[in-house]
This record gives sequence, structure tokens and C-alpha cells, in this order.
Amino acid sequence: MEAAAAAIPIPVETYKLGFIGAGRMAESIARGVVQTGVLPGSRISTSHSNPTRRSAFQSFGVQILPTNTAVVEASDVVVFSVKPQVIKDVVLQLRPVLTKKKLLVSVAAGITLKDLQEWAGHSRFIRVMPNTPAAVGEAASVMSLGAAATEDDAELISKLFGSIGKIWRANEKLFDAVTGLSGSGPAYIFLAIEALADGGVAAGLPRELALGLASQTILGAASMATKTGKHPGVLKDEVTSPGGTTITGLHELEKGGFRGTLMNAVVAAAKRSKELSQV
Repeated sequence: MEAAAAAIPIPVETYKLGFIGAGRMAESIARGVVQTGVLPGSRISTSHSNPTRRSAFQSFGVQILPTNTAVVEASDVVVFSVKPQVIKDVVLQLRPVLTKKKLLVSVAAGITLKDLQEWAGHSRFIRVMPNTPAAVGEAASVMSLGAAATEDDAELISKLFGSIGKIWRANEKLFDAVTGLSGSGPAYIFLAIEALADGGVAAGLPRELALGLASQTILGAASMATKTGKHPGVLKDEVTSPGGTTITGLHELEKGGFRGTLMNAVVAAAKRSKELSQV
């Protein structure tokens, strides 16, 4: 493969961003980029046959072009946000216009950089795995760089995906574990919110109040963990008084194998991700 030096730096102040695929994830990314001022909508483009999807992007200034080829030709950075089962055909179809001048990005789950680079014909590719909270600007994303992607490329993608949450960088071999934790993790938390609310109802709370308290409690606890920098075990101890209500509840969670169950869920999802990527 070509050396990283072969990549041509993208002009930071003038680059254009294109989305191949105009689904919910692409919309979340594009909307975040515009709302945070990273790029104006006029420098972003996509293409879609569905009028509803076109309108969604046009509502915050994104340009709608007639074809995916036109989107690639108009863009310096191209984000592939299509279903994993069709991305090979899409990349191969666009290969003639996927020049080394363009930084390519994939958010398709389970599709390796090795395959993406082979289909595109060059390795200036970055793979990013965001999760569904991107829709509310709170994504947990992880990126891995292809062989010819540069540090400047990585910084640019960090800014783009930083507009919809937080982004980390990791070796691609960790992506199955990332899927098991942050990719599938929101579903675990939704289940926890529902269970906490059900517990509140069982204890006598009205359903609406119980659900509101459960959701805000998890949001607040997560904010404390990220903003204070304290280990979650320390935060747990700070709210746990001797012989009090919290330690009584924690005792029940430990008896039910709460921590072990969550750990097992992450490991099982990571294993399934690995199985699916090998199909």
C-alpha cells in the first residue's frame, strides 16, 4: 500500500463534506456538524430518492445532488453511511471517482478497513463506529485509521465526529469489543431505565414520574462520572451510607449478579460482532 505521505492535505477552511447514504446516522452527523459551526450546510452534500430524506437534510442547509457520483466529485471528505450489506457494491460502483485526494470514511458496522481499502483502490480511509446517541449529540465514537490516512486526516475526523459527542482512537482489532460496549450499550441502559421505572411503580410512584426520575437519574450519574473524573466506585461509595437505603439496594443487585450480568452482555455482544464480521 502507498505511504501516508501520498495523501494530499485537505484545506481545513474550505473543504467539502459528502454523505453517501442519507439515513438517520448521516443526518445526525451532518446536523451536528452544522449546529456546532464546524461546517455550514452549504459545504455539505448528499443524494437520496426519498423526498422525506431530502427534506430532512435541506432543513438545515445541506445541498441535495442528483447522484452519489456527483456527491463524491463535489467533496473532499466522503462518509459512507449505508447498510453493511450494500457498502461493497456502493464503493465498487463509485471507485472511478474515489481518488487519493479524497479522504474516505465508513460508519458501516462490521466492515473492515482491509476490505474498504481494497474496494476503493486506495487506503486513505478511516473507519468510525458511532452509536445511536449521535441523534442527540451524545455519541460515543471510536475511529481507526487506514494505511494512508494521516494525522491531519485524523484531526479533521475528530472534529467532525466530536460535533455529535465524544470520539476516541483505537486499533481496529478492538472494534468488536467496542461494538459490545458502546455499540450495543445504549440498549442495556434503556433496559435499565425501564427496570428502574418499573421498580418505582412497584414502590408506589405514578408511571410518568417514575420514568422521568429513572431517566434523569441515569443521565445525572453518567454526567458525574464524566465531569468529575472520579472512578465510579468512588462515586458509589460517596452515596452509600452505613446501614442506609443505598447499600441495601446495592446488596440486592450484588445478589442478582448485576455486575457480572452486564459484563457478560458486553462480552457476548462482542463475540457476536466478531461472528457477523466473518460471515
